[in-house]
Amino acid sequence: MEALNQNEQRELQTRMEKKQIKEFMTMYSKLVQNCFDSCVNDFTSKSLHTREENCVMRCVDKHQKASERVSLRFQEQNAALMQSGQLPGR
Repeated sequence: MEALNQNEQRELQTRMEKKQIKEFMTMYSKLVQNCFDSCVNDFTSKSLHTREENCVMRCVDKHQKASERVSLRFQEQNAALMQSGQLPGR
């Protein structure tokens, strides 16, 4: 980013932020769709039944824990690469 002037840096930062928001919203949408499809199957009532609500809570918890685990592994690998000086693109 050092080769970019201030305006270009701001533009790049704005684009990166928009991309992150879009990726988060896509991930959130997929999570909602996945848990809904897996857990909600009785449409005779306006509200969720206890069984469906518990299923949704477990589903969201499972995805959240998996995401945290992947993030931790990514951070560990990134730290190991930095220590060994093997960062991609350098």
